[in-house]
Amino acid sequence: MATVISVRGGAEPDIWHGLSAAYLGLTVVYGHSTLRWADQKFAKRFGETPAGPTPEPLYGRQAIAAAWRSWLRFLLAYTLSVSLTAALVALTGDSQDSGPLLVWLNPLTKILIYSLIWPVITTLRPGRPPQPQPDSAGS
Repeated sequence: MATVISVRGGAEPDIWHGLSAAYLGLTVVYGHSTLRWADQKFAKRFGETPAGPTPEPLYGRQAIAAAWRSWLRFLLAYTLSVSLTAALVALTGDSQDSGPLLVWLNPLTKILIYSLIWPVITTLRPGRPPQPQPDSAGS
């Protein structure tokens, strides 16, 4: 909000305004789940509950679905961040002044593309459940 007020008030847009748009997009999408995870870890550490956060599945259809859900969540965060950046560019009204705002689109786009590797690989090779080991106590 301060970024919009700052830019609307005539401040020169800089790299930090672009960072705040990226940060806000990521926080809106990941903030709640991050706090829930931290609360579960805290509760386990201090004995309020016996179990911590549920780990993601490592194999099978659940692993494929979890990988794609994770990527789609980042796609949502990316879309929100890009939309906020575009709104800031529109507020500046001058495309030459908005260059520093657009700097953050490059790393966000790279992360979006690179993070697509994991769901694709998980879909192609979802992994197998662990095989039970033969009981060696009788030998």
